[in-house]
Amino acid sequence: MLELALHILDIAENSTRAGARHVYIHLNEDREHDLLNLEITDDGVGMDKESLAKAVDPFYTTKKVRRVGLGLPMLAQAAEMTGGELILTSEPGKGTRLKVTFGLGHIDRQPLGDAAGVMVTLIAGNPDIDFTYCHDHGDQSYLLSTEEIKKEIEDVPINHVEVLKYIRNHIAEGLKEIGSEA
Repeated sequence: MLELALHILDIAENSTRAGARHVYIHLNEDREHDLLNLEITDDGVGMDKESLAKAVDPFYTTKKVRRVGLGLPMLAQAAEMTGGELILTSEPGKGTRLKVTFGLGHIDRQPLGDAAGVMVTLIAGNPDIDFTYCHDHGDQSYLLSTEEIKKEIEDVPINHVEVLKYIRNHIAEGLKEIGSEA
């Protein structure tokens, strides 16, 4: 994966497979400390200590379609290449929290990529799950909550093509407004 957005997609899809009803994605561009922080938290089934210890092993996966699980190991490597780290915490029945730190200005840091496209993909494929996407850049913030959008659109499905177009544009404009360069 060459973009952070694709890592976000992979991790959030893991959350949906783990039974999460809400997935919270938070990106913070901290220019003052030259850090890019990514946090993804869910309320899924969580992992026991044994599964948690194996989660960053590329030869461990719970998926039945393949025998390797490269998502977390690749994300950990991407963070470490920039002087950052990946921290994964989880508790059975309570969910999972992933925190990843990258050197923001580091030459090896992957670009953010198409965050709007990833969020639209997640929402389109998982209309019953609530996603919150928060992106901070300095003292500016952008926030998208599918729970709030669902209240506004009432009987229109959130994965209706016109709603998805609106969401894509809203995210792109919102990130531009806050000056995000990730």
